[in-house]
Amino acid sequence: MCGIFAIITRKEQNLGPIMIDAGKRLSYRGYDSVGCATIHQDGTIDLRKDAGKVDEVSSRLGFGEMTGSRGILQLRWATFGSPSQVNSQPHLDSDGDMVGAHNGNVVNNVELRQQFMAEGMTVRSTNDGESCVHAVERYIDRGIEPIDAIRQAYNDLAGDYSFVIGRVGEEKLYAFKKGSGLVAGIMEDGTVLSSDLPSILPLTRLIVRIEDGEIITLTPTGVEIHSVLDGSLIERSPELITESMEAAQKGGYPHFMLKEIHEQPVVAGELLRLLDASQDVTPILTKLSTARNIYLIGCGTSYHACLLGSVYFSRLAGRTVIPVLAPQFIAQYAPAVSSQDVAIFVSQSGETKDVLNAIDAGRQRGMTLFGMVNVVGSTMTRICERTLPLACGYEISVPATKTFTNQVLTFLYLAMRLGGHETTRQLSKLPGLMEKTLEITAPQIKTVESLFEGWEDYYCLGYGLTYAIALEGALKIKEITYTHCEGMLSTEFKHGPLSAVRDGYPVIFVTGSEDVPIVISGINEVTCRGGLAIAIGEEDSRLQTNAQHLVTLPESGDSNINALLSILPLQLLSYHLSINLGYDPDFPRNLSKTLTVD
Repeated sequence: MCGIFAIITRKEQNLGPIMIDAGKRLSYRGYDSVGCATIHQDGTIDLRKDAGKVDEVSSRLGFGEMTGSRGILQLRWATFGSPSQVNSQPHLDSDGDMVGAHNGNVVNNVELRQQFMAEGMTVRSTNDGESCVHAVERYIDRGIEPIDAIRQAYNDLAGDYSFVIGRVGEEKLYAFKKGSGLVAGIMEDGTVLSSDLPSILPLTRLIVRIEDGEIITLTPTGVEIHSVLDGSLIERSPELITESMEAAQKGGYPHFMLKEIHEQPVVAGELLRLLDASQDVTPILTKLSTARNIYLIGCGTSYHACLLGSVYFSRLAGRTVIPVLAPQFIAQYAPAVSSQDVAIFVSQSGETKDVLNAIDAGRQRGMTLFGMVNVVGSTMTRICERTLPLACGYEISVPATKTFTNQVLTFLYLAMRLGGHETTRQLSKLPGLMEKTLEITAPQIKTVESLFEGWEDYYCLGYGLTYAIALEGALKIKEITYTHCEGMLSTEFKHGPLSAVRDGYPVIFVTGSEDVPIVISGINEVTCRGGLAIAIGEEDSRLQTNAQHLVTLPESGDSNINALLSILPLQLLSYHLSINLGYDPDFPRNLSKTLTVD
């Protein structure tokens, strides 16, 4: 969790504006608090930090005025310690001559704090980022050089994290990676470091990727990498990145979420072209065709894509495929899997801790491990045997939209290929249908959004292919409106939750054409009790007759494609409900884009 950024330059300069810009680009990783520290060549450290978002805190505390030859910025998503000034990062060591920050999760934080206090250190917070600093301080105070001090600290710090640290009296910064994102960049007049690539691309295109178990030393002229195991020097050439940062701009939309919703037709088309040209698809399909069991594993939105993917494999390829939440895979299936089994792990970031844990469990049992990831170069792309990129570009808004549709589309593509179906002709129409869906459902959503005013909970129901869509639609509404919308199989609604229905109570029904008869039964169970039924589906006189409102999808001629299209109006609905409530849909409270904690 959280995001870190660091910079070192040849001479002292105004680093504040650089760090503020980097913080804004990293803000999707955490926005409970933010802090900046600059280290001056005269041996002083300027540390400013507080709870709040980067724009507000930087303005109030004057980040833009901060100068120095080295700088560290951190944005926090609270895990250890409440969001507060004292728990904000970066943190100082006991004497105030060393400063550092981390992302991730140090799980033995409480025990370490007790040790540090017993050893006479000055512990100011309950935050695990401070434990990283004291863990290094412990060995620096014993006269051990920084690289070896970090190697020793590594043995004390349990969990998955990356941290960066600097001290007065030397023109260097040090960083370490263990299971959390970290990448370095080489500029003409210095070097930079960050949790994520997008935050440093505006500064440099010359990138050095850091692997787990590596310590990196940043100097004004370059970087040096050492192994944490034996301290040996690791040679690695930088790579030139050619990706555009245009996708990280809002492009005239009021929020990243709305922009990313409207990008879905374009990225779907790009993904189809990528899959057709991929050298990984055929080997993956070959392995799937001979596997004893196939598991689709993810969390949150990615799990919902897995759930729909499992239906696609059954319908189109005649294969039973097991969708499972990543933590539950470890408890329920991992003890019984073997080298005969295959798993496809799904994650937007490629850094999702729950998914990485499941990968480790599967690897220990000899499973074949495939990945589906949006961030190329992430941890998952390095540890899975083959990985299919989602080709979505940067998704800045915390609620996943275009990554979900491309996950679903990848599963649809694989299922069709595994079942011997022709994909190019059948799927080539999808981007155009997505464009048309957004065009015709946007005004319809505007007419029904007022029906949800004043309601703190309601339901989103689906059946068959649209069951996973109902779960995902409900999740989007929960994430950014803070109201409780429960996704459920429509036929299960009568087994208890129907008791919630009363006059005007809104219930959303998402349906494919083949499921209209059974969905109509559910609609009438709601309407006869005074509830309000809002249906989402293709034009159908039966839906028009039985539901009070029908949000009409374009005719697709394919129920598999229809299911994918039906998420688009639900994304729009969640967005508009959030805006109507006065919330920022890009950065919902208590959530983070990249979940690197258990």
